[in-house]
Formats: sequence, structure tokens, C-alpha cells
Amino acid sequence: MDTAYVSAISALLGAAIGGLASFGSSWLTQRTQLRFTDQEANRAKREALYAEFVAEASSRFGDALTHQRDDVADLVKLYALIGRMRLVASRPVIVAAERTLDTIVETYLGPNHTLHDVMDDAKQGKLHFLVEYGEACREDLTRTRPADHL
Repeated sequence: MDTAYVSAISALLGAAIGGLASFGSSWLTQRTQLRFTDQEANRAKREALYAEFVAEASSRFGDALTHQRDDVADLVKLYALIGRMRLVASRPVIVAAERTLDTIVETYLGPNHTLHDVMDDAKQGKLHFLVEYGEACREDLTRTRPADHL
């Protein structure tokens, strides 16, 4: 075989291998970036759902402290939020949300609290009904956090 052919074939093979390597590298980078973006979007949606539950639970708990009721209408949104969480959240988050809901129901069924009662409860740490839920959410969001680098 003529050396000119060998040089030409070697050059073509080198260009083909370089092109394939460049294509593979670009494909892998885009795939990784897409996965990262998707994970961050899902994490942000869960974080918003968790925050919405905190806002609604806080509102219902505040209402429960001063109103004694035997009506579930005020709790429907909390039930709905827990239902949405069942689609995306880890089991510990669901359990903590259900316990938070139980605390709110028990508070509604209990006697009304005066402002002095609320202050006494606050001093005794009895108003921390969202601590377990918050910790479960933080663990869930930390566990599913994508790597900080690509």
C-alpha cells in the first residue's frame, strides 16, 4: 500500500474519532444538564408544596386555638395538600404532615385559648407543632438535592 493512502486513511480515521468523541462529550454534557435542571425543578415544586402546607397549617392552628369546632370544612385544604404530597414526598414527610393535621384537629376539639393561654403555651414550647414536619421536609429536600456541580 502506498504511504499516501496510509496517511490519508489515518487522517480520515483521526477526524472521525475526534468527531465521535466531540459528539459523545456534547451529548453527555447536555444529558447531565437536563437531568440537573429537571431535578431542580421537581425539588422547587416540592419546596413550594411544603411551604404551602406550612402556611395553611399555621392558619388553621391559629384558628383552632380560639375556635372550638366540629366541622371539617376548614381542614379540607390541608387534606388536599397532604394528598398532593403523597404523589411526590417521602414517607417521613407524609407521616409528619398527618401528625401535624392530628394536632390541629385535637386543638379544634379542645377548649378555646385566651391570649394568656397562648403565651403560656409558647413559653412551654407547646406551639412547635410544625417542628417534626419541617425537619422531615428539610431531610427530604436535602436527600434529593442534585450535586452542586455538573
